[in-house]
Amino acid sequence: MDTKNIMVAGVGGQGIVLMTGIISQAAARDGYDVKTNDVVGLAQRGGMVWGSVRIGGKIYSPNIPVGEGDILLGMEPLEAYRWSHLMSENSTMVINKKRNYPIPVLLEKEEYPEKDIEKLKEKFNIITLDVEKEAKSVGNIKVANTVMIGVLSKYLHIRTETWKNILKENVPSKAIDENLKAFEIGRNHSNNK
Repeated sequence: MDTKNIMVAGVGGQGIVLMTGIISQAAARDGYDVKTNDVVGLAQRGGMVWGSVRIGGKIYSPNIPVGEGDILLGMEPLEAYRWSHLMSENSTMVINKKRNYPIPVLLEKEEYPEKDIEKLKEKFNIITLDVEKEAKSVGNIKVANTVMIGVLSKYLHIRTETWKNILKENVPSKAIDENLKAFEIGRNHSNNK
């Protein structure tokens, strides 16, 4: 597999660090070199959180060069937009539909950048889905990030069985079945815009 640069963006409480860990472990298990980092900053519930994962034959840095991102998983649309500068033209952005409005928007001091987010469709392959709705369909809202991992799995040469084993090793035992169902929902999601 050629080097794949994956950006994961969201807000505190959405499992971004867990997502980067699962992606990294799955790639390493299937024999790829992996470099990753997570930046949690002030990641209290609702604060910005992001991570990068670079996968390939030999990787020297976890940092994605500007304009070289291949796939962005955006658990929140504004956070996906915020990191779109890292993405290459025609790359894929998987974006959750649900908005988590930041404090300045809630206080009506700033506007949520709906038009800018909509313009992403002009430059990138955008896949949108309501991961919370999908997670609720399997009975556990906390598996929303696993739906996103399922979508991502279609773009990487990592065996499906590897993904499932890594999920089993990283999620609570009582939530394994729900996570496996969520993974399949993501994996089977249509890529329509």
